[in-house]
Amino acid sequence: MREVTSAVEKLLSHVADPDRFDMTAAELRGLQIEALNERFQDRKDKIKLLRHRAEEAGIDEITSVEDMVPLLFPHTAYKSYPDSFLMEERWDRLTKWLGTVSPYPIEGVDLEGITDIDDWIARLAAKGYFISCSSGTTGKSAMLIASQKDMDWSKLDTVQVFSWGSGVKPEANRYMVGCAPVATVPKNQTIGEAQTKAFSDPALGRWSYPVPPITVGSLTKMVVMRKKMADGTASPQEIADFEATSAGRQQVLDDAIELTAQNIIENRDKLLMVSGLWSGLYAVAKAVRDKGYSAKDFNPDNCIYVGGGLKRAQLPADYKEFVHETFNIRPEQDFQNYSMQELNSGMPKCREGNRYHVPPWIVPMVLNKDGDALEPYDVNDGEIEGRAAFYDLSLDGRWGGVISGDKISLDYSPCACGNKGPSIRDNIARYADLEGDDKIGCAGTIDAYVRGVA
Repeated sequence: MREVTSAVEKLLSHVADPDRFDMTAAELRGLQIEALNERFQDRKDKIKLLRHRAEEAGIDEITSVEDMVPLLFPHTAYKSYPDSFLMEERWDRLTKWLGTVSPYPIEGVDLEGITDIDDWIARLAAKGYFISCSSGTTGKSAMLIASQKDMDWSKLDTVQVFSWGSGVKPEANRYMVGCAPVATVPKNQTIGEAQTKAFSDPALGRWSYPVPPITVGSLTKMVVMRKKMADGTASPQEIADFEATSAGRQQVLDDAIELTAQNIIENRDKLLMVSGLWSGLYAVAKAVRDKGYSAKDFNPDNCIYVGGGLKRAQLPADYKEFVHETFNIRPEQDFQNYSMQELNSGMPKCREGNRYHVPPWIVPMVLNKDGDALEPYDVNDGEIEGRAAFYDLSLDGRWGGVISGDKISLDYSPCACGNKGPSIRDNIARYADLEGDDKIGCAGTIDAYVRGVA
């Protein structure tokens, strides 16, 4: 058996360890700093944007977590391509832009005759470059490049975090029901395949929310059109077509709620695993209630997988309880996970302490609002509040350090569930929602650099 000597590999080896959240930050810190430096030394000459940041900050070695702060990328770095690249379908320029945030040369991709962004993404995937796209709720979609190693890790991590956070074992004995549309991007597809294999009864199949596939292309077209409408360059016909498409899409979504509710009712005797965003779960639960069904009609061992937050949805104060009481979900089998598209790993919420637990291979950092310095902290004790930043050592296809748009409370004290590792309180908020705007100090200089290179 090969001896594991890499600090990164030592930390990643805990992925299936049931006690992985029971290691204190103080115990892990030395190995984490060694791993951060290991990643930095390997990537500093491979990722153009990282090399630029390191030279600007005068950093040639990571000896503390503080050294990593200037090297973190704001989440907006993955939105720093010029709008014109998409609007004018400049696939050569978009490909070159990707090269500024990728550790691997993007080579051998046929760029001739590309029909749309989905075609471009498919051609990249054929060469082992997997592009996922955020929802673009802030007006522009992030383009996140990943490798085959990242896809393989996502399969492993998603099953482990769900099982740990819900107590549900991967016994392939459930009827899985999706209660929300899911973007058809490589990471989501990979996660869905892994969960189906681990938890779905093959004889039952799974219910996918009955809406047309939401591809990167459809998301991007929506973002581009919104941009054109905002700056006044959309033609009257384009606006009319967009409004008609939006109305048709809304009708499909409305129908999907009813069809999903009916399917759940018809399968209420089965062991269910329902999943979706809170907004979709609530809508389906309400439709089930309107048809006269509730907890008494469902299996008490049902479980739920909730992805993401409210995404600005306006729901009643008791929306969680309403969903639980509809599908007969015990609180301990409600799985919630804190992560983001920019990361490759999840932080599952424990059932006793109601906190999101950070695995050993993610190094959490709490920064000031501007994102340019750590808030004072003590790895041995105490809670810190501020801007969330992370280094995810599991990431291979892009730099693992990101400054988020989230405000969090990170605690280094033991959790009520008994685990001693760092955890995040369930009060996560978006700075954009709190203040109507969100500016990260280093975002402008990074944007200018990437535009210059691209």
